[in-house]
Order: sequence, then structure tokens, then C-alpha cells
Amino acid sequence: MRKWLLLLTLTSLAVILVACGEDTTKGNGSTDNGTTGDNAEAAKSYTFKLGHEAAESHIKFKVAEKFAEELEKASDGRMKVDLYPSNQLGKEADMAQQVQSGTLEFAILSNGTMSSISESLNGWFMPYLFEDIKAAEKAVDSAEAKQMMTDLEQKNMIGYGVFFAGQRHIFAKKEINSVEDLKGLKIRIPGSPVFESYYKAINASPASMPLPEVYTSLSTGVIDAVDTDLDAALSQKFYEAVENLTLTGHIIFPEVVIASKTLIDGLNEEDQKLIADTWNEVIKWGIAESISKNENLLNELKDLGVKVTELSNYSEFKEASQKVYDQYSSNEVIKAFIEANQ
Repeated sequence: MRKWLLLLTLTSLAVILVACGEDTTKGNGSTDNGTTGDNAEAAKSYTFKLGHEAAESHIKFKVAEKFAEELEKASDGRMKVDLYPSNQLGKEADMAQQVQSGTLEFAILSNGTMSSISESLNGWFMPYLFEDIKAAEKAVDSAEAKQMMTDLEQKNMIGYGVFFAGQRHIFAKKEINSVEDLKGLKIRIPGSPVFESYYKAINASPASMPLPEVYTSLSTGVIDAVDTDLDAALSQKFYEAVENLTLTGHIIFPEVVIASKTLIDGLNEEDQKLIADTWNEVIKWGIAESISKNENLLNELKDLGVKVTELSNYSEFKEASQKVYDQYSSNEVIKAFIEANQ
């Protein structure tokens, strides 16, 4: 009898030990591929969401697509990214909130939206701070630009950097050659206080409105002009409503790459680095694409019959810009950014 009880006890103990050795935890929809310990953590698989507002022809979409491809490749298929373009997840302000709350992993949002969340990002909007995108590219890795990304952590966001939709120019019903030509001109601007300050400094009449409303407003005379990059000018067909494009190049327009800090903090160090390294390379690729694409866009607009004017004298525009610099230099990061790039 005792032998039988001893045998039963040993058998039960063996079953318990085997069960304790099995790892059945798969948190966050991930799988451990049969590994345990640190290897199990490293082998988890993820499917992330990435949202933005642009259509497939825009540089934003192409950068998002490139990130999805490169991250899947770099992670050996462990990390996939589902793309949600064209405001499928809501407007930019909605997506920003989703990233902050941790319900959206990644987003590419315009600096107009992001600078309303974190003030220091307005540094990128200082008029005539950069001659062109190539000049702005040199500032991307500066200490001041990196501090702008660090500032986003206070908003529960990780900022990986910026690439550029292009330079801002003016599409108008009349040819623009001087500050005087802009006096009283009703011009559509992005929703940004910096743009408003700049145009008021040159005595224009700025008005913010959603991009989809611009074409009709130009056609019906609600506005006389639009502040735009070449990509939007072509994709939104502004050339059908007005024919004069003045290459003012007054502001570089960044797109900000962000992630949920909640998400990133929950990953192991190796996966955090993998994502950061992938974004770093994709952002560089996006800047190069933007430089190349803008040259092609200008030629396309010329072929469509757009009358292109290049300013011969920028001095009066730059003089007005100093008022904007003074207004925003109370922010130490913006002040340092201006001084580093003037």
C-alpha cells in the first residue's frame, strides 16, 4: 500500500513539474514561436497601425509604405504595419490623440498639427530660415531639432524626426513680385499661428481652411490665393482655378514621424532600437525623395500651363520675417534653432 502511494505521489509531482515548464503566455497578440525566457521576448510578433492624412500620390504615403516594407524586412517578418491613409482613422488632431492614448502605434502628422501640441516645433516654420529643402536637411540632426523630438515625450509621444512635403509657395489669381502685391490679398494658410503671423506682417489677409475646400474657394473668389507646396498644388488641381505660381519658398513644411510612448516603452530594448533605426533610414530616404519629387512637380505644373514667377528680391520678405523671429524667440529651443540656421 505504501509503495502504491509513493508511486502515485511521484507521478503527480512529475506532471506538475512538466506543466510548470510550459510557457503559454502570448501577450499583446504576439507569439513566442516555441522559445522561452529572453528568446521568447525577442521573438514576439506584432502588427502595428500607422495613420496619416495623405493620398497615395503624396510623399507621406510613400514614406509610410517604405517604413512598413523595411520594418517587416528588418524584423524577419515579426513586425508588420497596416497603413491607414487619407484620414481613415480621423483627422490629424484625432490621430494625435490616439497616439497619445496608446490606441494608435504610429502616425505621420503635419507640423501644423504637431506644433499646436508641442510649441518648440514651430521652429521649423520660421520664414526664410532655409534656402531650400537641401539646406533644411542639414538641420534635421541638429541638437535643437533633436530637442524638439525629445519635447514630445512630455505628450506621451516618441518623435523619430521629420521629412519634408516641400517648400511653401503662393498660387494666386495675379502675379506676385513684391510685398506690396500681397497687401490685402485673401490667402488660404494652414492652421498655424506662425503662418498667420507671417502674412499679417506683410499686410496680407490670411484665412485658415481645410485643404479640400481650397479649390472651390479659389474658383468662387472666396479667396484670392493659396499658400501651398507643389505636391498639393498639383494633386488638388489649383492650376485649374488660378494660373500664377510665385516661387517664394518662404517656409519649409515638415511632416513629423511619431509613435505612442506607451507602445515603445512596452517593447524590449532590441525592438525599440530596431524600430528607431528603421525610421532613421526611412526618414533619410523620404527627404531625398522629396527633393527629387519637387523638381519634377514644378516641371509638371509648367507643362500644364502654369505661369511661374521667381522673386528677384527677397529682402523685403525676409525683413518682415524678423518680426516672426522676435515673436517666437521666447521659446529657448526656437531661439537656438533660429540662431543656428540664420
